[in-house]
Amino acid sequence: MATRRIELMLCAGTGCVAGGAFRIKEALDSEISRHGLQDEVIVVPTGCNGFCGQGPLLVVEPEKIFYSWLKEEDIPFLVQEHFLKGRPVKKLMFTPTERKEPIPLLGEIPFFKKQMLLVLRNKGIIDPEQISDYLARDGYVAVEKVLTSMSPEQVIGEIITSGLRGRGGAGFPTGVKWKICRSQERTPKYIICNCDEGDPGAYMDRSVFESDPHSVIEGLTIAAYAIGAARGYIYVRSEYPLAIRRIQIAVQQARDYGLLGENILDSGFSFDVEIREGSGAFVCGEETSLIHSIEGLSPEPRQRPPFPVQSGLWGQPTVINNVETLANVPVIISRGADWYSRIGTETSKGTKIFSLVGKINNTGLIEVPMGVTLREIVYEIGGGIPGNRAFKAVQTGGPSGGCIPASLMDVPIDYESLLQAGSMMGSGGMIVMDEDTCMVDVSKFYLQFTNDESCGKCSTCRDGSEALLEVLTRITDGHGREGDIEFMEELGHAIKDASMCGLGTTLPNPVLSTITYFRDEYEAHIKEKRCPAKACKELTSYFIDPEKCQACLICMRECPAESIYGEKNVIHVIDQVKCTKCGSCFDVCPERFAAVVKISGEPVPFVEKGRLIARKRKQAEGVA
Repeated sequence: MATRRIELMLCAGTGCVAGGAFRIKEALDSEISRHGLQDEVIVVPTGCNGFCGQGPLLVVEPEKIFYSWLKEEDIPFLVQEHFLKGRPVKKLMFTPTERKEPIPLLGEIPFFKKQMLLVLRNKGIIDPEQISDYLARDGYVAVEKVLTSMSPEQVIGEIITSGLRGRGGAGFPTGVKWKICRSQERTPKYIICNCDEGDPGAYMDRSVFESDPHSVIEGLTIAAYAIGAARGYIYVRSEYPLAIRRIQIAVQQARDYGLLGENILDSGFSFDVEIREGSGAFVCGEETSLIHSIEGLSPEPRQRPPFPVQSGLWGQPTVINNVETLANVPVIISRGADWYSRIGTETSKGTKIFSLVGKINNTGLIEVPMGVTLREIVYEIGGGIPGNRAFKAVQTGGPSGGCIPASLMDVPIDYESLLQAGSMMGSGGMIVMDEDTCMVDVSKFYLQFTNDESCGKCSTCRDGSEALLEVLTRITDGHGREGDIEFMEELGHAIKDASMCGLGTTLPNPVLSTITYFRDEYEAHIKEKRCPAKACKELTSYFIDPEKCQACLICMRECPAESIYGEKNVIHVIDQVKCTKCGSCFDVCPERFAAVVKISGEPVPFVEKGRLIARKRKQAEGVA
């Protein structure tokens, strides 16, 4: 039988699956079989490739030719041209916005060049549902090393030396947490993997589960050995069905191979895990709320101390690490703490995964060494802002983080630098904003989210978020008052000081950071009743410039409120009373005309101007 020479690494992460990846796989298999190529070409469904904005995508190995934006109907031509006739298809390759020619090879695409893959080392190159693929990439070698040649204390020492800090948000030293739990005399002890990421725009942990679930199981097993736990829990939100399926498959495979369960690798160490699905409450990302959820209680935080490492699940010593933290552990054990500690900065070691989303050309999941700058991420990896618009800010850390302005684009990405800038690392969400983004409206969006997600246990978080949201809503509706900014600053600091858990103590960050860096926007909303970004609906109006209007009827046909009147060859006018400010007219007006104008604040009297020009035209026609 002929050796299989070509592997088609088809991204089958959530984003690509939503775009039809499974249907594309069926089409590939069918066409490959139809042409008798099944002994030469094999389709491998992988996890998330990372370049999410280009999915569904396919990498041809070993050539490393990169195809993007694939559709089911592309497959017959692709198979015939590339795999039958040996002619790669240029029109299906990735073409950056600034180029006319495609980039054929994966390694030449700027999005991938500055990344350093440790946690995502297997993304896009293994089938996450096959343990044999993980084993072929030195999977479970770290577990074997730990169980055959290292004591728990040596493992903890290695993690401390590496400088690994928790990737879930707070950045607490992972090895120190393990050491404290190890020192507790009470048993049993528990280890929990937290995959309850709920930040808007964040999908790092989900993607690791979807692309390399065994790396998390391996890290979890090593952590259990280090702290002395025989049982662990994987807590994953129910909105992640594909991640849940793949971690379930991986857990069963690990059991079948003797890598979970009794007497692992004949070492005398026994450990097994149970998967628990969360119901989607954002507060469950907080460790004590997560513990209560596993216990079947209402997911509310409790006062600390005692900390979970002292009294956690069912009152027993418990370590909680997030997915990315645990996936780092096998790499550290295999390659050594000294090697790992040379990556990153003095206080922030290793790499960090970010979901790069928002107003950015290259949307996707990236892994970069700690210490790279925002400028490198936005312009070199992210490919800049669509339409060459101006970069305005980036939100890091989700609802718990802050907005970092363009003036700080050269700030290094590490725990301390982000805190100093008024934001935080968080779990790794990174939302890019351009000149059309209203920072007051952004603050309102995050406050709406945290206000909905507050468990309501402590009044500072519950009532404080509601009060902040009320003021922000007034401001964006055009009813801001003198003193609103000062009130929000004072209230924000009070909420940070008095709230019980991390949700409350970080809740005001989006408001406080935007006031710090974009105070002029708040003042424009309050004093001038104007949104500089023209994003706040109640402060925005649409007018038709009579000098540019071609009376083409396009905007009239698209207006759902029927607020535009005029005729063919007669200048159109928008009835401001009937207008719902949906923006349809602005969106459909041909770019070459640009007759529909979006205005915030005191409008130019286009209506009167339009009537005057219309009168003059009619008079001229009558004379003619």
